[in-house]
Amino acid sequence: MVLRDYKKEDGAVIAGWIHSEEELFKWSADRINKFPLCGDDINENYAEPLESGRFFPITAVDDNGNIVGHFIIRYTREDDDSSVRFGFVIVDPASRGKGLGKTMLKHGIEYVKNNLHASRIDLGVFENNEGARRCYEAVGFKKFAERKSELPIGTWNCIEMEIFI
Repeated sequence: MVLRDYKKEDGAVIAGWIHSEEELFKWSADRINKFPLCGDDINENYAEPLESGRFFPITAVDDNGNIVGHFIIRYTREDDDSSVRFGFVIVDPASRGKGLGKTMLKHGIEYVKNNLHASRIDLGVFENNEGARRCYEAVGFKKFAERKSELPIGTWNCIEMEIFI
């Protein structure tokens, strides 16, 4: 697996992995409230943050060049380069359970170390997304807080996690 910069055409592939509103909200929280999702929805959501130079959408591809995962890295504060946040983390449903999520996240952590020089990465995962939470724990993320998240389909508990690198 290698990580590369997200391309607009990746959006359609990633959107094709989202099959229900519940999956949409587990993936995007309340950032994209549109189901069914299409690639243009992802591209439109990314357009403004990309202009900041502090938002990095990443695509994971396998040895054959097939898209197998995706996530974003973003600085959460304009005046602080010491911390970034991972978001929109997803692995192709056909490839889940094979360790690709862990591999992708490990590569993402290395990307931050080598390119962004942040010393902390955080992310949020909903309590009802146990597989994702276990994946984050397996690469070293630890819970540091919880919060309630009001979504169009209900109130979910979000576990905030972090790793220091």
